[in-house]
Parts: sequence; C-alpha cells; structure tokens
Amino acid sequence: MTEIIGVRFKSGGKQYYFDPKGTQVQAGQGVIIETSRGVEYGECVQANTMVEDSAVVQPLRPLVRIATPKDLETVRRNHEKEERAFRICQEKIADHGLDMKLVDVEYNFDGNKILFFFTSECRVDFRALVKDLASVFHTRIELRQIGVRDEAKMLGGLGICGRPFCCCGFLDDFQPVSIKMAKTQSLSLNPTKISGTCGRLMCCLKYEQDAYEDAVKRMPKNESFVETPDGVGTVSQVNLLRETVKVRLDDEPENPRCYHNCEICVVRNGKGKRPEGYVAPPPEELAKLRKVTAPPESEEDRLSAALANLTLAEEPKPAAPAPEEGSEGEKRSRRRRSRSKKPAQAAKPQGEEAPAKEARGDKPRTERPARPPKPKSERPAPAKEAKEHAESAPAQEGGEGQESTKKPRRRYRRPRGNRPKGEGGAPKAE
Repeated sequence: MTEIIGVRFKSGGKQYYFDPKGTQVQAGQGVIIETSRGVEYGECVQANTMVEDSAVVQPLRPLVRIATPKDLETVRRNHEKEERAFRICQEKIADHGLDMKLVDVEYNFDGNKILFFFTSECRVDFRALVKDLASVFHTRIELRQIGVRDEAKMLGGLGICGRPFCCCGFLDDFQPVSIKMAKTQSLSLNPTKISGTCGRLMCCLKYEQDAYEDAVKRMPKNESFVETPDGVGTVSQVNLLRETVKVRLDDEPENPRCYHNCEICVVRNGKGKRPEGYVAPPPEELAKLRKVTAPPESEEDRLSAALANLTLAEEPKPAAPAPEEGSEGEKRSRRRRSRSKKPAQAAKPQGEEAPAKEARGDKPRTERPARPPKPKSERPAPAKEAKEHAESAPAQEGGEGQESTKKPRRRYRRPRGNRPKGEGGAPKAE
C-alpha cells in the first residue's frame, strides 16, 4: 500500500498524485509540490489516502510543504504579473503580424519561467517573438500551441444547455467523440446542433453511448420482418429510448402502427428477403403477443389500498370472552336487545310485572325497594298551578303547629306604582 494525496493545479484541471512524506494534509489546503516543471503551487483535493501500489505510477514526486501565508502572497503577485505579461505579448504579436491567438499566460511559482498558450490554424514561426519577450521579462519564455478544446477549458463559459462547460467543471481528460455516436443516438447530423462552443462535437455525446449501444442489441433494425398482434409487417422506425417500433402491416401498409418491443417477434432482422416457405400464424396466435396493460388506478382505488394496508398493519385486538350459556350476562344482553326492538310501553304496576317474569322463566332482578308515593298534598304543584294559586288566594300565615306554604318564585318583574296588598304581603286578588 502507498500513501498519496490528490493535488489540482488549476480549477477544473486534472488531479495528480504525490507522496505526502508523512505530512497530514486536509482537502482544500494549499501545498507546494515539486513537479517536472519545477516547484509549483496547487490545491489539495484529496486528503491522505492509502491505495494499492499498482494504482499509481512510481516513483511519486514528494510534497515540499504546506503553503504558508508568504507563499499565498507570492501566488497573488504572480497573478498580477500574468495580466501585464498578457497585454505585452498581444502587442508583440501584433507588431510581428503573426497569425496566432493568445489564450492564457502562466507564471511559474518561483517566477523564473513564463508559459504563453496560444491557438492557431497552422504552424507559426515565433522565434523572433520569443527573443522580444525574453528581452522584456528577462526570464525563460515558453510558447505552447493548444487546441480549441483546451482553449474552451481554460477560458470557461456556458454551453447550449445553459450549464458551465463540462471540460471546465469536472472532466479531467477529453474523451474521443465521433459522428457515429450521433447516428447511434438518432440525433440530427446538423453540425450546429451537435457541436459545442469550441466547434467540436459535444463531449456529452459520450455519456449515454453505452446505454444506446445496449438498447441497439435488444431492438430490431429498420426494415426487419416481424410478427405483431395485428399481423405481419416490416419495421419502418425504431425508438431506442422508449423501446418502441413502427410497423407497416402487409394488410394496411399506409397506416403504420406502433408496438412495444415485447409485442413483436422478429422473423428477419434487417433488410433481406422474406424466409422461403414462411406462413403467417393464425390471428389467434398473434393476438397472444399483445401486451396487457392494467388500467390506471383512480384516486379512490389508491386511497382504499392505502387504508387496507394500514388496517393490516394494526395489531388485532383480543376478542371479548363470550358469555356462558344460561348465565346472568347472557340473559341481560337478551333483555337489552328485546327492549331496543320493542316500542316504549306504559309502565305497569309492580304487582303485574312479577307474574310475567315467572312465566318467562327469568329470575327477577333484586331491585331497591321503591319509595311510597307522596300524598297529593305533599307533592309539589306545577309551576303554572302554583302561580294561579298564589294570585287567587292569599298566603296563609304560619302559626304554631301549622306549616306555612312556600311561595313560588316569581319569574316576572313587579310592576311599578302602589298597589293594594292583601294579608301576608301578597297582591290583593281582583
């Protein structure tokens, strides 16, 4: 096992592995690395990790140190120098009349080397330009010609999809893209629709190529002779994404029909002659190829299914023990059911109820003894009668051994004014 750290020198650039030499480095920290071009500043994107020896190319270059504030200040000054060097180089290119486009300028960390990146459609003789730049900056000068895809990666921008360039965001290396991929995916071969901002084929054509190649193996080719639920015919169009085909039936060649891949049986894949001695199966056999699709569930069906699942998930409650036959509880439950079914009847005297129970065979319940009825004189008179009695007869004064009648509570306001009163303070009856 080998301990490595991942370092990236540019935003969106390739990730390189280095030997940390026992130093613990966290992701996002700046580091100083010894490379083939000298000492460089980079950003750690992968902390200390143990990998197999075969996963890296030996020998690994070592980590010099973790970047200090002084190193960060040096990097900032180099970026300022790059802007000045870019303007001076553009002026020199115009003076020499060279057919080249300057893309970027990069200073070495130590400042002893400057790299100029440019694009050109042909080879350029820039020896005189290098001499002029060396006389201005008094350091090593290197001019490097790059392609248009590298130019788009350095400059960045937005693609036709509205997102930043894939090469500038997360692609480490450029994958080879060919026009055959566009044909396999049934895309328009118009260069303006399948080309990126750089003018080359879009890198995203490679992303789904494996899925399309797998779908091509399962789907029939154009002009294939197939059997369908409605008869035999020839494939006229293939949709790889939906896995459907359009078939021109021999009976109705003017109206092609669409079928799923599972509804057809390929007799001849691709162009060619119909198999000799081929006889189409009967319609009953072909009808078995039709795909049976369940009708879409309504909102009520989905709701009832959800409620059924909740009911099954609940634990069943223990059932109440059934009353024993002939027990007192069973008899009481019978009486309750019979009373709920029968209409309410007038109460019968207590003496008449006992024989009925004896005839039915039920044991009479033990009830509390009923209180003797009060005499009519002691019963409280209704409110209306008490009111009329109070108005018609004067209240009796309570003497010795005689109970005074209780006056009913008046529910009306006493009229204003002086009215003659009778004995006992009650209003005199008219």
